[in-house]
Amino acid sequence: MSTVQASRKRSFWLTVGGYGAAMALLVFILKYVEYKYLLRDLRVEVYVGVVALLFTALGIWMGTRMLARKAGIVAAAPVRPDQEALRRTGISGRELEVLKLIAEGRSNQEIADALFISLPTVKSHSSSLFGKLEVKRRTEAVHKAKSLGIIP
Repeated sequence: MSTVQASRKRSFWLTVGGYGAAMALLVFILKYVEYKYLLRDLRVEVYVGVVALLFTALGIWMGTRMLARKAGIVAAAPVRPDQEALRRTGISGRELEVLKLIAEGRSNQEIADALFISLPTVKSHSSSLFGKLEVKRRTEAVHKAKSLGIIP
């Protein structure tokens, strides 16, 4: 497993643990308020409603932060590939998308998820790319594509 995958896995479990801890703290606070003010007849629906409301607010807040970050990334000026080099090599638009994601260091599964295609389709596009670029490895494909001006 690469360090990027390990980092993502760790980040995922830290997020899940954080949400779990937040939910436990919220239930503790609700129980404390219930006992402190002798509100012994609170129904489960009240607890569920408060938890749902807080997590909805948290989701909206996190979503706006993530979208703002992505908007900054998208705002960068796109670099156009050399059209003549694309014609000479015969690389299709979809293969170019796969090549760009390979250049970002993504795995085949991550590419499939990003492009909403199946894993065998990614592998098919990759082998087609390797043949058109006359290379045998992903790193060689990226290096050759950069030298031809196909990708930045």
